[in-house]
Amino acid sequence: MKKVLLILAILLVLFSLTGTTAQVLPAGIPRDKTLILPFLFAPLPVPGNWNLWAGWRAQNCGLHQFVTEPLWTLNPDVVKGGIINALASEGPIYNKDFTRLVIKLRKGIYWSDGVEFTADDLVFTIQTVKNTEGLDYHGAMQDVKRVYASDRYTVVVDLNKPNARFHTFFLERWGALRPMPKRIFSKVKDILTYDFNPPVSLGPYVYVSHDPAGYWVLWKKRTDWQRTVTGQLFGEPKPEYVLFINYGPPEKQNMAMLRHELDAIQGTAEQMLTMLKMSNTTRSYRDTWPYIDPRDISTRGPAFNHLVFPYNNKDVRWALALSIDIVELAISTYNGMVAMTPGLPLVVGKNFYDWYFKPLEPWLKDLTLDIGGREKFKPWDPDAPWRLLDWAKKNYKVDIDPKNKEEVQLTLGYGWWKYAPDVAEKLLVKNGFKKIGGKWYLPDGKPWKITILRGPDPTDMANIVILGVAEQWKKFGIDVVFNVSAAAATLALNGQFEVLNTGHGGFAGEPWGLHPDLYLCFNAMNSKYVRPIGEPTLGWACRWSDPRMDKTISSLEKTRWSDLATIKKLGLEGLKLQIEEMVAIPCFNCPIAIVFDEYYWTNWPSPKNDYARSDNFTTWPQLKYILHQIKPTGRK
Repeated sequence: MKKVLLILAILLVLFSLTGTTAQVLPAGIPRDKTLILPFLFAPLPVPGNWNLWAGWRAQNCGLHQFVTEPLWTLNPDVVKGGIINALASEGPIYNKDFTRLVIKLRKGIYWSDGVEFTADDLVFTIQTVKNTEGLDYHGAMQDVKRVYASDRYTVVVDLNKPNARFHTFFLERWGALRPMPKRIFSKVKDILTYDFNPPVSLGPYVYVSHDPAGYWVLWKKRTDWQRTVTGQLFGEPKPEYVLFINYGPPEKQNMAMLRHELDAIQGTAEQMLTMLKMSNTTRSYRDTWPYIDPRDISTRGPAFNHLVFPYNNKDVRWALALSIDIVELAISTYNGMVAMTPGLPLVVGKNFYDWYFKPLEPWLKDLTLDIGGREKFKPWDPDAPWRLLDWAKKNYKVDIDPKNKEEVQLTLGYGWWKYAPDVAEKLLVKNGFKKIGGKWYLPDGKPWKITILRGPDPTDMANIVILGVAEQWKKFGIDVVFNVSAAAATLALNGQFEVLNTGHGGFAGEPWGLHPDLYLCFNAMNSKYVRPIGEPTLGWACRWSDPRMDKTISSLEKTRWSDLATIKKLGLEGLKLQIEEMVAIPCFNCPIAIVFDEYYWTNWPSPKNDYARSDNFTTWPQLKYILHQIKPTGRK
């Protein structure tokens, strides 16, 4: 305890309360054995409160990386893909009608205080969350009829109704219901206000200290790391310590990395390019343009409130898409360092390429719009990535082979919609719109002004992309204004917007990414979740629904998680429907604009060493599954 207090005291001196400066690590914590990572969502909303079952706690400061462990998790190895059995020793076991789930637990896993993890912890967690309004997943656990332990390592969950996807509430993508330590939480009078301080860990690291203002958290490797899931599966993690820290704005992050006081930065394209030029020990995922890792499992672009005119009109939505020059948008927003995608949640990655894009490609080529006057138009543009590549060759060193179709599409995207403002004009005129003096007017004669809701952060990719989209629409003749609000998420939830920029999960949620099941996203569009404007929705903020999508959702609910053939067939049905209806305009995969410093640590992910998506080293819970991969350089 004295050592912990000494560390805390020294850290308080060395780090300002805003976490914007850090000259050196405290005595006794060697820099060459410490991995320093960015804390992107700082500050902690409630510094010193680690009870993430009771609400948002800025989990990516080590909470979901080290304190918690899920039953199942996505494999961070994007080449192998699939699901890792974590606390569960095997996959979910359902009965024939999906009303019972049996969970077999891994043996020999211990909490950091030396107590073994058992079925009692999981049973207690499910019962407590079900019975305590306000805890995360409280609503989901209402489907539980009965839960009990049939032995020390087996949990049985009886459900009120069939649900072939109930186990996914315990499957870590980003967020899951993870087990609590029963012996601690069972003694708490009010779990909602309990701070769980210090936190007891199931992962390979334990809490050391944190900044009272919430800008950094320090963790130390467990001496018994062998008794964790990651220890059993992957061996010993390399860093002795992990520090998550937020240095403030991009320029201060850059200065910290130049002093070798930050091992990774995830930020804007400009920030990444600056660091690659300023230091000879930095690199990104790729050695040459486009540098980024394109495989984030979320997309960015404008979405529409389908209860607001004229965005409830399919022709209008298509016209807005065809008025965007996707290559120009890519260059103006991210120096072309993006992967374009035409569908949601059709993310760019090898798995989705094989599962969904290849089967969709012939359909995309044949997709035809009725633009009026018996005139038809095929909007698919498969050549857009190659036009972007041609531009890049004139401005950067590029090592992408233009003859390798798969390489181009997995780096720069699948393709997009043709830039066809003339066709967009015909679609609008068909629906009573008029263009006078270069400006568009609504069918009622009023000037058309699009109001876009967005948050205030100028570095947020969702905001960067929507600003570029707005310029495209202005060029087309539509007046565009922004409603910039710190309450954007709440306004969107209540349907108080016309057009919305989309960030993580904004397009009806994000897919699993390494499993083809799209139920997670489709179900957000279930018609039963649609609410009037002014009421918070239980599903997608944009309030689109369709009986055909309801049918696909219902079919997925009756499909076993392991029936990949049926899952992909239904996934294709839903994707075609969303694309044909242009329910939103996804433009790009979120580019992971990341910089690694190789001064103290090396063997970061790269196309030739592709053991994980790059952002697993910044915000994702799968960090604990890859810390055995990086290697110390030997520098002191």
